Amino acid sequence: MDSAAAPDDGRLAYDDIADDLAWETPGITVTESHIFAFAGLSGDFYEIHVDDDYARSLGYPGRVAHGLLGLALADGLKNRSVVRLAAIVSLGWRWRFAGPILVGDRVQARIKVVAKRATRRPDRGIVTLDLTLFNQKGEVVQAGENDLMVHRTVATPAGSAP
Repeated sequence: MDSAAAPDDGRLAYDDIADDLAWETPGITVTESHIFAFAGLSGDFYEIHVDDDYARSLGYPGRVAHGLLGLALADGLKNRSVVRLAAIVSLGWRWRFAGPILVGDRVQARIKVVAKRATRRPDRGIVTLDLTLFNQKGEVVQAGENDLMVHRTVATPAGSAP
């Protein structure tokens, strides 16, 4: 398989990612439509997500977004942020649900590079990101780490076509 060069579109390649790079994403307001669309997509119509009365009977002010919807939103916010990495693939997540995400909550993520390591392949490296998803009150609702395989900047040998 031929090695692919790092994209030349402003995304950061492995070698351009500072060890202490940190940033915040834009936010998104979670709506009832998000929750019902995710329920339809996932098949998870558990009452706490789709029934206000049931959620209230458990002490919540209304329906609670799916935990995996929060994770999906965190990943989407990461991918739409001003800082964009030249990711190839996500290798995995270590994630915890710290608090409820409610209809009307505005969530955004704080992201920090916490580890980098080269791979055997010279055209890619692995970056570990620490992500914290928090709501409009500054409360942490979800947090964890994401390992990403990222393109490296590969020098083209003299006399070769790029």
